[in-house]
Amino acid sequence: MDAMHAPVFFERYEVHGNMNMIPQEVIDSIKKNKVCLKGGLTTAVGGGVSSLNVQLRKDLDLYASLVNCANMPGLLTRHDNVNIVVIRENSEGEYSGLEHEVVPGVVESLKVITQFCSERIASYAFEYAYLNNRKKVTAVHKANIMKLADGLFLESCRKVAAQYPKIVYDEIIVDNCCMQLVSKPEQFDVMVTPNLYGTLVANTAAGIAGGTGVMPGGNVGPDHAIFEQGASAGNVGSQKLLEEKKANPVALLLSSAMMLRHLRFPEFADRLEKAVKHVISEGKGRTKDLGGNCTTQEVVDSIIAALD
Repeated sequence: MDAMHAPVFFERYEVHGNMNMIPQEVIDSIKKNKVCLKGGLTTAVGGGVSSLNVQLRKDLDLYASLVNCANMPGLLTRHDNVNIVVIRENSEGEYSGLEHEVVPGVVESLKVITQFCSERIASYAFEYAYLNNRKKVTAVHKANIMKLADGLFLESCRKVAAQYPKIVYDEIIVDNCCMQLVSKPEQFDVMVTPNLYGTLVANTAAGIAGGTGVMPGGNVGPDHAIFEQGASAGNVGSQKLLEEKKANPVALLLSSAMMLRHLRFPEFADRLEKAVKHVISEGKGRTKDLGGNCTTQEVVDSIIAALD
């Protein structure tokens, strides 16, 4: 941001995934500034504290997760012409963590699906498609088994789809969706999903398009937005990468461009995206996950040098 002279100034806070909760001063800062650029927060597997990522989404009503999964020039992948946007409902469903132990040895997890939240995320997906000249929206579901919960999600998507007759609408069962993603991903455009399926679909699409290290994302609500690496696939908080200082900064930089566009600074967003893509296509400024051996700082320096 400094190198571009972008009109953005940061309030910085240290937050770690093993904290019991997001500090109130951080929540207050996001509420005041309306936007946040966030690093990855690891979440304990099994026991440990609850996910701070989920806490942020709930506290700030960040109901829509947005992950851009697209091929980058110069980065070889098994599939070409991948350009998928995964829009995931963020506030309910299995992923919201509503669970309790009924009696020892019996745990109940609640999947709550509402018409309000389903229609809200469907409206966001179709409006995004309309504003970004996208041609198709695909709803991902498991309504063949969860006929009431996912059935309600599909009914809501169909209701909203009827308001956008020029956008093609189709539906796909989540297991078939995963198979189609790894075999013919170019068939997908915008995908709208309930909470749990969305994280699976987004990480799969990210892997197909070049890896989680280059996929930007954001979590958006009525009043606030948090931008961060779009897909993590469990790669957050690698101690070895931290010590070697070789974490891939590309996803966070592209998320920064998304943030700039959200703030109505499209010219700065374009400059940053162009510089990132130039460095990736050249093949010199790459971290280990992209086949190189650069440090985080070396990649950032290359991108700064490429800014026009």
